Amino acid sequence: MNKVSEILSYLTDVAPISWQESYDNCGLLVGDANALVDKVLLTLDVTEKVIDEAIANSFHLVVSHHPLIFKGLKNILVDDTTGRIITKAIKNDIAIAAMHTNIDNSFYGVNRALAEKLGLNDLNILHLNNTETQIGSGMIGEFENEMSELEFLKLIKERLNIPSLRHSCLLGKNIKKVAICGGSGSFLINDAKQCKADAYITADLKYHDFFEADNEILIVDAGHFETEQFTKQLFADIILKKNPKFAVQISEVNTNSVNYFV
Repeated sequence: MNKVSEILSYLTDVAPISWQESYDNCGLLVGDANALVDKVLLTLDVTEKVIDEAIANSFHLVVSHHPLIFKGLKNILVDDTTGRIITKAIKNDIAIAAMHTNIDNSFYGVNRALAEKLGLNDLNILHLNNTETQIGSGMIGEFENEMSELEFLKLIKERLNIPSLRHSCLLGKNIKKVAICGGSGSFLINDAKQCKADAYITADLKYHDFFEADNEILIVDAGHFETEQFTKQLFADIILKKNPKFAVQISEVNTNSVNYFV
């Protein structure tokens, strides 16, 4: 058995809470840091189905990427989704924690996991928050061999298991140097262009964001869930590296709120 705080420390050793963005809410959000737990359930989002899964399988710690409590709460009521989740968790002694932009900003975090899944090498932070350390937003790397734009788009679909992609105009040039940002990353389009990336992969782009490609770069919206889905395995790897005997399980609940009709 380990304390909740001990398990969370494995993750914060790689991505300290101080690395989170000012608007974020990382760390332990519900429960007792000193409670003893023997296993952890890992998820991208905390939904009611995830908590039901935790209850059914006697998990007393859930670690997610996205914070359950993000904005200020004025009440906790069972007729509200967040209220029901918190109430269920407390009644069943389930602690809930989030590792969000702190692990987004880590060199060994979300974007590295995405980059490795795509097969990118020679990785560097795209936008450094601190020039003396590898802390910052996004990542940039290169494929061993360049490929056509269509081959590149097919690779993304296959590696991320996504049925469709949104992208800017094809430019008729090969792709080798690629910038990425798992989740919402429109704010890094100019960084990708300044780094002379051939393409930029992110999510949650608006109509006008695609105009910023400006015939300089191929911009691809590959989906928020899809670009962050490997975070769950990342959490598992970090915890098991620190404590190989601790039981970790990736949630079987698909928390992706976006569906595709193809």
